[in-house]
Amino acid sequence: MSALLEVSGVSVTFDGFRAINNLSFVIGAAELRAIIGPNGAGKTTFMDIVTGKTRPDEGTVSFGEIPRSLLKMSEAQIARAGVGRKFQRPTVFEDQTVAENLTMALKANRAPFKVLFWKETAADRAQVAELATEVGLGDQLARKSGELSHGQKQWLEIGMLLAQEPRLLLVDEPAAGMTLAEREHTTSLLVSLAKTRAVVVVEHDMEFVRRLNCKVTVLHEGSVLAEGSLDHVTKNPQVIEVYLGR
Repeated sequence: MSALLEVSGVSVTFDGFRAINNLSFVIGAAELRAIIGPNGAGKTTFMDIVTGKTRPDEGTVSFGEIPRSLLKMSEAQIARAGVGRKFQRPTVFEDQTVAENLTMALKANRAPFKVLFWKETAADRAQVAELATEVGLGDQLARKSGELSHGQKQWLEIGMLLAQEPRLLLVDEPAAGMTLAEREHTTSLLVSLAKTRAVVVVEHDMEFVRRLNCKVTVLHEGSVLAEGSLDHVTKNPQVIEVYLGR
């Protein structure tokens, strides 16, 4: 497995609190990984570091088949290099249709100067339709995004990230607030996306993680406590103590 993201010896302290403590792990180029851990385990801080929002005090974060340091790049450069992040609350343009949201995401992927003269082509429309179909919104292109269900908005936002062709997708608690049917669709979507890119899912919901059926990294106090299948990590006495025994 070739590594796409390598986090090595990363630590970060906020006001005397060590949020990430000598964190190291590797994610492959086409891999689905779940990250779990109690509140305050460092899950959000980890995503903030990878996307350039937070700078660690020490350690290295490299990305790509020919590794480049993400720590030398701005948030915008990291996004352009192929790291996409989906926050827990969907941020779609509610007054715009599904197609318009996806078109804006495509347009945002162009160089700033080209955007000024950007005109939508048949190829763009085809790509928008393809993205919508990929996330399960192929029949919703003309609908205003504000009319979509919570789950559909989440899929639209994933589609908008996919328009930027990320190599690594960081997804924060995708299952929260979804109906059972939406959760099932989200599971298959994430599994299918991870066939061609790395997808890292930060999740509290163990049942959802079980459905993803992927390698799990358990964080505790800012470092890796255990790693392996969900069955493997949930049998680990330390994991039971810090996570399941609450």
